[in-house]
Amino acid sequence: MTDSHRTPQAFVLPDAEDADDKPAKSKRRAPAPELVFEPEPEHTDIVALPQTQAPNSMRRFRWLTVLASALFTLVSMWAGLAVVDLVERFFLRSAWLGWVALAVAATAGVAALAIILREVMGLWRLKAIEDLQEHAARAINLDERSSAEKACAELETIFAGRKDAAEGLRQFRSHRNDILDPRDRVKLADSLLVQPLDGEAHKIIARRARRVTLLTTVTPVAALDILFVAAQNLGMLRELATLYGGRPSTLATLKLARMVATHLAVTGGLALSDNLIQHFVGKGLLGKLSARFGEGAVNGILTSRIGLAAVAVCRPVPREAGSGETLTNLLKEVLTFGGKDKADDPH
Repeated sequence: MTDSHRTPQAFVLPDAEDADDKPAKSKRRAPAPELVFEPEPEHTDIVALPQTQAPNSMRRFRWLTVLASALFTLVSMWAGLAVVDLVERFFLRSAWLGWVALAVAATAGVAALAIILREVMGLWRLKAIEDLQEHAARAINLDERSSAEKACAELETIFAGRKDAAEGLRQFRSHRNDILDPRDRVKLADSLLVQPLDGEAHKIIARRARRVTLLTTVTPVAALDILFVAAQNLGMLRELATLYGGRPSTLATLKLARMVATHLAVTGGLALSDNLIQHFVGKGLLGKLSARFGEGAVNGILTSRIGLAAVAVCRPVPREAGSGETLTNLLKEVLTFGGKDKADDPH
């Protein structure tokens, strides 16, 4: 029993840290390649078309339009027959009276034809500006060459023969053979032809809004306020449409007013917050003078908002997101009656 016992021996045990390092070193693998995702370039020059139609609106067959067209045709036929009968009666009375009546009828017919052609041209030009906005937006957003060529050609057609755009048109045509991206070419046309008109549009809106504010304040009858504000807003729409290349006839102006109203309804532009009104009316001198003056100021604010919406609808090249004029900056000039210009003057 005693001979089978083992003699004492010394053993050297490795440290715990060394024991842990060896398996780790044996199992260590090559580091996996680090994946780097490059962020997509942010396009800050995205433009949006003005919404002039209500969303989800479907074109339906309208019996009211058919009725109005039929009645108009019937009345026109009746008027023509009455004129012919009147001329025949004058010829029965006297030859020279008949010729005079025929000349007057011919003059009236030529004038009516000229008015009809003017209305058609006004509607056609308004539709052309809508198509131009779509082509310009596609060229800027998608860098599409065909849309850029159509947009530039339509811009040259609209501004041809205008003295205020002659220099910009000459400079733009001088770059016709330059190698430019479609997006840059449309932006160049915008900077040379359209942007110089934005300052004049600002003056038109401010002048009309101040006129509405003052004359609404001194008008004693509410019905006259409505007529005056409507007349001033329609006049402002005609001025802005003419400035940006439109030909605002009567029907074209009414259609433009409908487009602006739809744009405001879709974007919520007529919903003025209480803080905005209190900031410019309640805390200012206008609100302290009289409640009537405050009502006039509110009408001026609404006129300014309609003017900004009209610029968005009439402008041939849509503005980039966030680059348009804000209502707050415009009201600082409208409700201070030009005080902004004085404040900017260093003298």
